[in-house]
Amino acid sequence: QVQLTESGGGLVQAGGSLRLSCAASGRFYSTYNMGWFRQAPGKERQFVCSILWNGGSTDYADSVKGRFTISRDNAKNTVYLQMNNLKVEDTAIYYCAARYSAYGSWTTWGQGTQVTVSS
Repeated sequence: QVQLTESGGGLVQAGGSLRLSCAASGRFYSTYNMGWFRQAPGKERQFVCSILWNGGSTDYADSVKGRFTISRDNAKNTVYLQMNNLKVEDTAIYYCAARYSAYGSWTTWGQGTQVTVSS
């Protein structure tokens, strides 16, 4: 089992950039598939992007394609979310998630980090 801790959130103007980090603890982190989700006020949590355990494949929500990039450094037990050209509608709490299988339920969640984009 891994434990996840997000960081890097903050306040940024529209068009700006932020990089979120998710630090994982646990012996088998490098075998987990990782993802980012977000939840805006009054809305359900939604998928943002994911990356396989070996970094070989990524997947993105249409709303962030071309603007967000997920990556991982297994040597540092960390997954990153580079967010460029941020929009007001990207404002949300961003959560890191992990699952052992490539598909199915996400089994482990971080506590979240707030991202606020101002106009």
